[in-house]
Amino acid sequence: MSKVQTGLRYSEEHEWLDITAAPAKIGVSQVAADALGDVVYLDLPEAGSTVTAGETCGEIESTKSVSDLYSPVSGTVAEVNQDAIDNPALVNEDPYGAGWLFTVEVSEEGPLMTAEEYASKNGGEL
Repeated sequence: MSKVQTGLRYSEEHEWLDITAAPAKIGVSQVAADALGDVVYLDLPEAGSTVTAGETCGEIESTKSVSDLYSPVSGTVAEVNQDAIDNPALVNEDPYGAGWLFTVEVSEEGPLMTAEEYASKNGGEL
């Protein structure tokens, strides 16, 4: 069973948000990483670009498929994780740590679930 990190909020599309970080940190859940299989390529929004909650902002490519990446918030991208771009396997190895994707100066949050709600809906364990 995939791990769901407590203390984070989650989107319907499997992105997580750490709003306690400044700027807010975003990644994909272990539920998504496990379903994708081996991640081999990341197309992330550029620093300085704007993202809109619920809209696509990039892609994650795995050995199985290519999936859209959705932003859980609206705002300006502050930083992208160059380590994850250079080594996309970090998303599988440590999705809540070294495999984070980008940070955003948040202007508005989209609809998000608690870790408990997300785990219940997606078969993850806390």
